[in-house]
This record gives sequence, structure tokens and C-alpha cells, in this order.
Amino acid sequence: MSSLRYRRILVKISGEAMQDENSAISPSVLNFLVSEIKAARELEVDVAVVVGGGNIVRGAMISEEIGINRVTGDYMGMLATVINGMALRSALHDAGVPARLQTALRLEQVAAPYILEKAIRHLDKKRVVIFAGGTGNPYFTTDTAAALRAAEIGADALLKATNVDGVYSADPAKRKDAKRYQSLTMDEAIQQKLHIMDATAFTLCRERHLPIHVFKLQRAGALLRILKNEDEGTLLTA
Repeated sequence: MSSLRYRRILVKISGEAMQDENSAISPSVLNFLVSEIKAARELEVDVAVVVGGGNIVRGAMISEEIGINRVTGDYMGMLATVINGMALRSALHDAGVPARLQTALRLEQVAAPYILEKAIRHLDKKRVVIFAGGTGNPYFTTDTAAALRAAEIGADALLKATNVDGVYSADPAKRKDAKRYQSLTMDEAIQQKLHIMDATAFTLCRERHLPIHVFKLQRAGALLRILKNEDEGTLLTA
């Protein structure tokens, strides 16, 4: 399908997106994620995923609330992303979608270590690759991990799933006149102080000329509409 916008994508999914009011990892949310990823795979698109861990523990927050060392808190957050990655991998396998989980932490009993060449080989074989464990280092967010992995695997774009259907000129929940941008340059986003990702991740994407596509995860078919070059979310380019 030559009309596809992207051939290889990395989707960043926050940990909070995987929960509901009843559980930290929602079966219905997992099934929805699987259906969206499966639909993209059926278009022969290479799909990689970076998962957050905020539904279980946020490193910086738990460090502040409990008073534990920030480095320890961040490693706890990295372990939380591995739990989410295991859940997503299992759900994909149950749906007949080949998937591999790689982690930046050494946890051979539950996941393969992150090795770039193997990750690319899996993608070339049309397997979904889930990256967990963040960057493997404290003080870096999973946004930064997503930007880093997207650059390393040669993704055509980083697709950031949020709870809002794109980037707005103001908070759409507070301002009825807020405008959704269909496209935006990264310089414009900086000038307007629009917080898309953390500064490190955003700078990496900007320097690598890696497009960021912000979209609402809960909108059924959003991923397909982005791939088919339809109006969905907001595209940020360097």
C-alpha cells in the first residue's frame, strides 16, 4: 500500500492509559490496544511500542511522597514498565500477533535484553517489538526512551498516544475556543510553550528530524487514520 504515510512507527503509550477505575491493567484497555496494533500490522507496517509505568508507580512521584532515593524510585518505575510490557506482549500473543519484549534492564527470566540488531530483525520479520525498562538509566523519562528507540530503529515517526486528540492552542477542557493544530513545526511548539514531551525527548526528535504525531489513544481507528494519511491528531515536524 504505497499510500501509507509511515512504514515503521514507534507508539508511545503511557502507563496511565492501560488502567481503568477498577484495575491498574485493564483487560478491556489491553484488548483495545491489541486491536489497534493488529490493524496497523495488517497493513504491513512495522510497529514498535514503548510503555510507561505510571499506572503502577511513577519514580519521581514515589520518591517525593515516600522520601526514598530518586534513583531507587526511578528504577522502581522502570520495573513497572516491564510489568506493563509483559501484559501487552501476552495480550498480543493471545490475539495471534507475534510480539517480542525487550528491556533495558537485565531481566532474562521475563524479557530479552535490549539489543538493537535483534530488535530490527524482529521488526523486519513483522513482529511487534515492545521496549520496556525506559532507557535503563535514572532521571530519564519514558518519553526520552521512546524518542531514543524510535531514532535507533529508524522509525518514520514517533506516535505519542495521549488522552487528547492532538495538540491545542490552549487546554480544550478549560477553553472552548481552543484550536486543534493539524500540523505544527517543533519551533512553533517551543515558541508557543506547548508541552508535547519532556525537553530531552523533544530535543532529540527535533535534532533527528523525527516527526512526532500526537493522537488520542481511545479513539477507535485513530492509528489507522494516521497511517492512511487522514486528518487525525497533530503532526509535529522539525
